[in-house]
Amino acid sequence: MIRSLLVANRGEIAVRIVRAARERGIRTIAVYSEPDRLAPHVLAADEAYAIGPAPSAESYLVAERLIEVAKRAKADAIHPGYGFLAERALFAQAVEDAGLIFVGPRSETITAMGDKTEARRRMAAAGVPIVPGLTESVADPEAAVVAARDVGYPVLLKASAGGGGRGMRVVEREEDLPRAFDAAQREALAAFGDDAVYLERYLDSPRHVEIQVLGDAHGNVVHLGERECSIQRRHQKLVEEAPSPAITQEERAAMGEAAVRAAQAVAYRGAGTVEFLYQNGDFFFLEMNTRIQVEHPVTELVTGIDLVDWQLRVASGEALDFTQADVVMSGHAIECRITSEDPLSGFLPSTGVVTRLEIPSGAGVRWDGGIHEGFEVSLHYDPLLAKLIVHGASREIAIARMARALDELVITGIETSASFHRRVMDEPDFRAGTFSIRYLDEHTELLESDTSEEALRAAALAAALLEDEDRLRHRIPRIGASAQVEMSSWRAAGWPWRKGIS
Repeated sequence: MIRSLLVANRGEIAVRIVRAARERGIRTIAVYSEPDRLAPHVLAADEAYAIGPAPSAESYLVAERLIEVAKRAKADAIHPGYGFLAERALFAQAVEDAGLIFVGPRSETITAMGDKTEARRRMAAAGVPIVPGLTESVADPEAAVVAARDVGYPVLLKASAGGGGRGMRVVEREEDLPRAFDAAQREALAAFGDDAVYLERYLDSPRHVEIQVLGDAHGNVVHLGERECSIQRRHQKLVEEAPSPAITQEERAAMGEAAVRAAQAVAYRGAGTVEFLYQNGDFFFLEMNTRIQVEHPVTELVTGIDLVDWQLRVASGEALDFTQADVVMSGHAIECRITSEDPLSGFLPSTGVVTRLEIPSGAGVRWDGGIHEGFEVSLHYDPLLAKLIVHGASREIAIARMARALDELVITGIETSASFHRRVMDEPDFRAGTFSIRYLDEHTELLESDTSEEALRAAALAAALLEDEDRLRHRIPRIGASAQVEMSSWRAAGWPWRKGIS
């Protein structure tokens, strides 16, 4: 049994994990870097410990320090969230070697699926369709040229140890391959410490469709349907939804069965995601993410299954208490990733202090956030601020609900991606569900400023209303930043807030 849990992460995912653990009566322990001292995940947890300065390489990525804090706080388990150390097999092994429970798959599973060529070999052996290409890395540009002739152009160079679009290059002509190969190797080495690269056939207009799987330590594995993740920028997802508007019931069953075979091939334990490329009725294995995904809430909303809760239950040794026949998808869910980026300036990062935050609410609206008024957004961490998720009886209702929620969302002091998401909700191809991973290439107008006379009038009216409301708000006493600092040693639940090692 897990009675106390250290969350080795920050931001909205750390808040999400703390909430799930507290619902199970589990004592929660947060860690924080210096600028995160009063971050929401710190204030939400029962205890909090300092782990170093702002750079993640000196705080959240120092595995030894995290394990030391876990021992000092008498934690039973560590949950890595996503990002940082979540898919580091060495970290998972170190946690277990320290006598702690790692809330995630076994280190051997992370190793197998983290190496993309090894994963392709295992999937092919398990009968899971893979994109035509290599199952071994290529050593030099000359070998890549020979391999590409067999695979056929265009080809996609990919980092063997990679993910998230880093170490990737699309090559359409043979003469461009040597330079692209060198660039992919350099980027792979910088991002993952491993310059191994392989190649596969590049599909020109596929959809990115992934299947959520859940397994336990007793050999049970189920899938929880698919998520549509095709709206991306540079292989980074921006909007996700469940179910996919393109997948039939028969295709869903086939993809789900393939995902279960993939999980069984590596004795998968916990929550994981099998990602596929889908085009013209065919689907191919892309990769497996051996962790909870950023977009997991859309699956939770359409299935009613709490994935983080089940991560904790599986890590405690429980068996799944439902079968595949019990999994039913109901309605439609959409998630928008709200990031500190300016979509009208090429998604350049934006920094500063959140001076105002108004969170949308109402039926079918969920906010998974990691910020508050007065929160300082820096360049040290991922730009994800929060996730805005909605659920409705149909896709049309979900789109309308998301549009309404985005209209209600107010974040000032920094630029965010919210305006981009609002434009997507009105775009005809998105509303029709007829799009691929080339969506932004085909809709560059979504990244352009709307300077119409009507938009300018609306902006002027909104500015006037905000000014009036600010005047009213300043007449009403409220807890400010200084009061927040004074009260930071206590929370509403009455638990002491503790500083630990630095």
